[in-house]
Amino acid sequence: MAKKLRKNKGLFFILPWIIGLLWFQLYPFVKSFYYSFTNYSMLNDAKFVGLTNYIRLFTTDMEFGPSLRITAIYALIVVPCKLAFALMIAMLLNMKIKGIGLFRTLYYLPSILGGSVAIAVVWKILFMRDGAINGLLAKIGLSSVDWIGSPNTALGTICVLSVWQFGSSMVLFLAALKQVPQSLYEAAIIDGSNKVQRFFSITLPMITPILFFNLIMQMINALQEFTSAFIITGGGPMKSTYVLGMKLYTDAFKYYKMGYASALSWIMFVIIICLSLLVFRSSTAWVYYEDGGEF
Repeated sequence: MAKKLRKNKGLFFILPWIIGLLWFQLYPFVKSFYYSFTNYSMLNDAKFVGLTNYIRLFTTDMEFGPSLRITAIYALIVVPCKLAFALMIAMLLNMKIKGIGLFRTLYYLPSILGGSVAIAVVWKILFMRDGAINGLLAKIGLSSVDWIGSPNTALGTICVLSVWQFGSSMVLFLAALKQVPQSLYEAAIIDGSNKVQRFFSITLPMITPILFFNLIMQMINALQEFTSAFIITGGGPMKSTYVLGMKLYTDAFKYYKMGYASALSWIMFVIIICLSLLVFRSSTAWVYYEDGGEF
């Protein structure tokens, strides 16, 4: 009996996690799939309508196409810029200088704070018509810009906030840079290569596994963007920042079309899965593993 209890001790310790997984993740996941085939609206019982919600999304919904396009533009801007900045800062923080630990902490802070509602509110205040950013422009003799009130600049303002949150990717890049064997750089220096050549022939290939991981994670996060668009612009102006996350929220909690919103969430899920699979398939051509392994 005691031996059996010892064997089940591990299961007992992870039981809260298992319950949380089943009840708060798996159950809603399956339920949303069922609701996507119904007209459930939280005000009445769910009635099965088949593929009606999906057909409506691709045929009569005038917001889905533009919202998908805005989300794609947002992801195409944010993901490469965030990875580039994260790698650049990681390389700077990989240098051996005094007080480097403090600098690493300061550069990581935006990732801890950047996704919060409070920071989004602060960002909105900074980029208002009479905000601090326009105040700085006025001091150097430049005219103010309606950062969040113009369709031409609103999406870019949100993108800058997301790029500013590069700390998590930076930490991973920094860890990868520290694992690159110094002997490779020494051999390259002896061969007469310059810094640019060493970066593209040694540094970049050696950190491609981390680059691959960061690319997948940041792409998924970008395609699910919601907080900054909701807090800073509310999807406007003229729905220029109306990303898919905003549309899903509006359909579900403003119009109470939970079944329709569930169908949209599953379309988002399929898009993310397909893009992730494409990146995984392409990784065999550009991701280098020191042990020769691959996914």
